Amino acid sequence: MLRQFLGADSPWLGLQLMLYFLGLTKVAEPIFTLRMPGSLRAIRPGEQEGALYRKLLVPQFGQALRDTPLRYLNLAVYVKKGRPDLRTLARYVEAAEAAHFWGAVLFAPYIVCVFLKGRPWVAGFFLLVQVFFNVYPILHLRVVRDRLDRHLVKRDR
Repeated sequence: MLRQFLGADSPWLGLQLMLYFLGLTKVAEPIFTLRMPGSLRAIRPGEQEGALYRKLLVPQFGQALRDTPLRYLNLAVYVKKGRPDLRTLARYVEAAEAAHFWGAVLFAPYIVCVFLKGRPWVAGFFLLVQVFFNVYPILHLRVVRDRLDRHLVKRDR
């Protein structure tokens, strides 16, 4: 139906598919959670120090997520009142990171295709969407996951 409404050659079809993918991963979360590829799962020392992330304004991005209605897009990655189950929270944080990673992987070829079809402005817009809907959430969730992992290691000692 979406293809009929937008048209098979519409650049908006790819954007809708990426958003649907993110939504489906969220709906499937109680049954199945995505994981980051093994080689990308580990938080690297440069990420732990955070200098590059601060230059890229990732902490401000995280603050914007917490302080605006955007937080309702995924309430599972926030600490709830009372005694939070931090292991479950860490699993949901990694699942959200993986969803954005795989969404970015699936959307990137579509951006290239749109550019090669002679629509550079649309491809540029989609590149911005990719950065703000997938790349920045990945960076922010990696920071959160690192903090959670360090806290869990301390707690388990």
